[in-house]
Amino acid sequence: MTAAAAVCGLEGLALVAGGVYLLVMGLLGRPDSPEQAEMGGVTLIALGAIPLAAARGLLLRRGWSRGPAMITQIMALPVAYTLLTSPGGLIPAGIALAAVAVTGLVLILNPATTEALGIRGPASGA
Repeated sequence: MTAAAAVCGLEGLALVAGGVYLLVMGLLGRPDSPEQAEMGGVTLIALGAIPLAAARGLLLRRGWSRGPAMITQIMALPVAYTLLTSPGGLIPAGIALAAVAVTGLVLILNPATTEALGIRGPASGA
């Protein structure tokens, strides 16, 4: 449970850090499109709040936190694929992101995590 929360928390922090970087560069730097950099930064910060909330919920053993945590991992996989298929130096980032996303999914779908969150499967004998 703690490992799943750590994975979600790290992803959230990475998104927030990237968002702050884009926002600062949009405000103080000289990007091609300051408005686009600023909006991208605000978007990444907002998206970072989702896995951070999920990480907190996992640590507090809240059942609702499993959904946002799973969605975060699933959405990271196409991003990892895009990085893996891009030319240049982004391939290691794609490998790292794919590894983190798959690890996160395995931890979140682990029966021990499901049990700790109080999530029950479909009713049997119906």
